[in-house]
Amino acid sequence: METFNDVISADQLVLVDFFATWCQPCKMMHPILLQVKETLGDKLRVIKVDVDKYASTASRYRIQSVPTLMLFRKGEVVWRSSGVMQQGELIAAISRFM
Repeated sequence: METFNDVISADQLVLVDFFATWCQPCKMMHPILLQVKETLGDKLRVIKVDVDKYASTASRYRIQSVPTLMLFRKGEVVWRSSGVMQQGELIAAISRFM
């Protein structure tokens, strides 16, 4: 079974969505993330981490508000943003690292 560290340490860019089920802005991000994944295809992997279920992971990355998006390459954080982003601005931010 793949672990969080396995996923973020891969060669592929990984966008991590730190979210909570009770968070309205997080719910707004879900369809945006699906559109981004559809647009970028295999160039990007998108995973979601529930901060309530995985509090230790959220704490390790100092998640203080949700949604927080983090982009990883080979285990390193290359970009981070909190709050809702529109599809175009999210793709533009990610594209700088492709």
